[in-house]
Amino acid sequence: MLLKISHYVISIIVFIIAMYSLITKDFKYQSLMIFSLGLLMLVLGLKEFQQERKSIGWLSIITCIFILFVSIQGFLLS
Repeated sequence: MLLKISHYVISIIVFIIAMYSLITKDFKYQSLMIFSLGLLMLVLGLKEFQQERKSIGWLSIITCIFILFVSIQGFLLS
């Protein structure tokens, strides 16, 4: 239940930041959006583990680690 709520909340955050960036052509929050996408991949990976789909879960966790690494670099470079 908590993963489902987290999934919806993070998805809404990513959607709002993406729409703001597209409408205003202001991409200063792109690192925050990428960080939120990394958290979303983590939640999706945990949900896959709960549903006994471990290969997709591991793929999501590895993707999460990569995305979080990229977003941290974005925070440090900007």
